[in-house]
Parts: sequence; C-alpha cells; structure tokens
Amino acid sequence: MTDRILILDFGSQVTQLIARRVRESGVYCEIHPFTIGDDKVRDFDPRAVVLSGGPASVTEGTAPRAPDIVFKLGVPVLGICYGMQTMCDELGGRVTLSEHQEFGRAFVDILDDCLLFDGLWPKGARAQVWMSHGDKVDTLPAGFRAVAASDGAPFAAIADDTRRFYGALFHPEVAHTPQGAELLRNFTHNVAGCRGDWTMALFHAQIIDRIRRQVGHGNVVLGLSGGVDSAVAAALLHDAIGDQLTCIFVDTGMMRAGEPEEVVDLFRRHYNIPLVHRDAGELFFAALAGVTDPEEKRKRIGATFVDVFDEEAHKLGDVEFLAQGTLYPDVIESTSPQGGPSVTIKSHHNVGGLPERMKLRLVEPLRELFKDEVRELGRELGLPERLVGRHPFPGPGLAIRIPGEVTRDKLEILRKADAVFIEEIRNAGLYDAIWQAFAVLLSVKSVGVMGDARTYDYACALRAVTSTDGMTADTFAFSHEFLSQAATRIINEVRGINRVVYDITSKPPGTIEWE
Repeated sequence: MTDRILILDFGSQVTQLIARRVRESGVYCEIHPFTIGDDKVRDFDPRAVVLSGGPASVTEGTAPRAPDIVFKLGVPVLGICYGMQTMCDELGGRVTLSEHQEFGRAFVDILDDCLLFDGLWPKGARAQVWMSHGDKVDTLPAGFRAVAASDGAPFAAIADDTRRFYGALFHPEVAHTPQGAELLRNFTHNVAGCRGDWTMALFHAQIIDRIRRQVGHGNVVLGLSGGVDSAVAAALLHDAIGDQLTCIFVDTGMMRAGEPEEVVDLFRRHYNIPLVHRDAGELFFAALAGVTDPEEKRKRIGATFVDVFDEEAHKLGDVEFLAQGTLYPDVIESTSPQGGPSVTIKSHHNVGGLPERMKLRLVEPLRELFKDEVRELGRELGLPERLVGRHPFPGPGLAIRIPGEVTRDKLEILRKADAVFIEEIRNAGLYDAIWQAFAVLLSVKSVGVMGDARTYDYACALRAVTSTDGMTADTFAFSHEFLSQAATRIINEVRGINRVVYDITSKPPGTIEWE
C-alpha cells in the first residue's frame, strides 16, 4: 500500500501548497478539515500528520484544536505556524500574543541539529524563511527542545525527537522559504520513513481499476468543455470503460477562436469517442440579454448549460453516471473549515453535487489531483501537448471577460483580440512559460486617432500570469517590444479596438481562478 500523509487544515490560504510539496516528493497526501472524526483518522491510516497554519489565535477561547487522536497514533506530527502553536498548547505548553509580530520574509538562527534540517541548515546557520504570525510560544511542552529562533520568536522551530513531533513557526511550503520543500521532504522521508513511490503511472493504474469497479456495466456521460480537465477525464474514462462513455459538448457560442472545431475533431475523429455536439449559442445569448452583473452572468450560463446538457443526456436513454472534471483544489475549498473561497469563486459549476432532477450518480476521476498533476496524467494517456498544456479557461467562457452586457459584436471583437494575443505569445515561444493569458474587452470607449481619422472604440486589456500550481500567480514580465507588437496587431487587425493596456495585477495565495 502506498504511504499516505494526512494534512489537517486550519484555514490557511496556503494549505494546498503543503500538499503540493509533499506530492512533489513522491508521497501521496490528502487535506482534511481539522474537524475530521477519530474514526476517519484511523481509517486513513497516515504514515504522518501535518497540522497547517490558519488565521485563528490559540489565545482565543474558541480557537480550533487538533483532534487528540493525532498525538496518540504513534506517528510523526509536524505543526506549521498555527499548527505548531495549537500542538504546543494542547500538549502543555503556553502560547501568548506577541509584541513582535512577524509577517513576510524573516531569518531564523539554527540553534541545534534536527532531522528536519538534515542536509539543509547546520547548527549555527542563518536561514531565510517566510513568517505569518502574531502569537508566540512562551513555554515548550515537556519533551520539546528549541532548534531555531528568530528576532520575534525564541521558539521558531521545535523538536521532540522521542515522539517525532516537530514544529515550525514559519511556512516551509511557500516559495519564499527557499529550502522549505527540502525541509518537508526531510519530514516525510527521513522522519516518517515514506518511500516516495507515488507516481502518475501508479495513479493511472489505480484509478482505472476504481472507475471500472464504480461504473460496472453502466453508461456514463461527460460534459466536454475544450479545457484540459474535461479532456483528460474523457480520455481516462474511455481508457477504462470504452464506449460506455458518451461525451456531450455544449457549444455556448462563447469559446475561444477555433476551439469548437478542435474539440469535435480531436475526440470524435481522432480518439473515436462517442460525442454529441450541441450548438446552443442562441440559448446562451438569450439568457444573457440585458445582464450586466458578473455573478448573474455566471449563474445564468451555469443554469443554461445544465438545461441543455440534461436535455441531451435524456436523449441517450439508459445513462446511470455523470462524470465531472472536478479537481482536488475544488474539493478542498468546498470542505475547508473556513468555508473556502470556492463558495463564491466556483458559483458557475458544481463541486461534488448535481441538480436533483438529473438522477445520476457522480464519477469524479480527477478529484484527487492538482492541475499540474492532471496535465501529467494527460501526457501519461498520450494526449497531444497542445491540449495538455493549454491555458485554463473558465466555464462561462469569454462572457465573463466582457464587463457589462454581452453582445455578439463585443464577443466577436474580444475573440479576435484574444486570438491575436495568444498567437503572438506562441510566436514568441512564451506560451509554455505562462500559466494563463487572455484579453478583456473593457466596458469603456475612448477617443483615439487612427491615421487621419478620429475613432471612438473600446479599450482592450491584456493579462498574463505565471504559476506552478494554479493557487498563486504573478504577472508575466513581457518585454516592451512584445507588448508593442501585440498591441499594434490588435489595433490594426481588430475593428472596434483603439487602445490596448496591460494589466499587471497579480493574484494572492489561495486564489485558484483568474477571472
């Protein structure tokens, strides 16, 4: 059986990054809320437990606590930030409000050798880390010793070698702690003894068997969107159950240039997967008529999609299962102890639920994977790189990149501008270096001069971000020459735009979508 690490979530924005770092080291892990029951902890049978950070203060009477069973399992425990503080508090130490808060980049002095620091930081070294805390541990529980200190915290890292309990007041999971990934690997491999044998090939074999056992001889429908997630889910399901799968591609009329034709060609003709193609653009435009509120747009697009999909699924007759490309971040956020940003961000599609009228059982073959892992699985399945490496595209499509009312004219202007932008990125060899790039048609018009004539047209915003996991993002630094070339082409080739701007806003930790 593959080694498993249990991560208990106390609401940190970067809890998912702990899981990413652990999986990158070849160890399977799952995130569960700190409210998990004792029976579920035992059934999970973890090789070790990680307690995440969180926004609460241990000094508050209602502060969340780790389940007592965690400290009685006889397995290693690593507390990170709040996780360390609650571990100390629960095991007999003392935590107080600090007069010296630490947020952002900091340095810790290594006081003593420790398995967490093996090969990284010897005694006497000074290490850069990322802090985010307003409390401090004043008194350690019995059995612990200090192994690192910072200017604001005498116990910045602690160790109980006998029980294999460790704590770090800083965040090793974020990139701002340069050697944090290695520290986590020391915990999973050196402390917990994990073998690091979890691979995508192993997952592929396991999930194929799981799908076959769940579905049996039943028939499955899946909604293809043109994106990576649904494409990989379709290929995986077809690999597992063959023609028991039928894909339904609802063309909303709001996809990127050339995508509907590409979806049909790839899955119907190349992979020979049964595919229903429904051109429903008229219905979606009718549903959006006069709508300007972005949240209302999402809801109407989602409702219309469900109606059309349900209609087509009923035509197929005997269907028992609906497959969805739900990913692990969706699952985590929908069950997080703090409610999760998915409550508002993900309002346009289901996460682990279906309209009652559909009467179908759910199959979610990707629900244990992060976005980059889905891409890796796609390569394992032999999907073309152009599809596997495609930038994420939201379910509502181009409609949510048009502030204000969506009209056919606006949509065509945006589609052309977006296509030019992406083509320039590909021509420059930058596509794979960018997590997501797109154009937005702003709702304002401005006066401009083009040649010898005055114009009164829309402004277009371009956006590109970098990310490794889809949970944090930074602006991609285009050269001035690239932006000048892209802007010139858009203005020359797309009627209706006379101004192009570049959006340099980045996204903070915890944000998954860039809409």
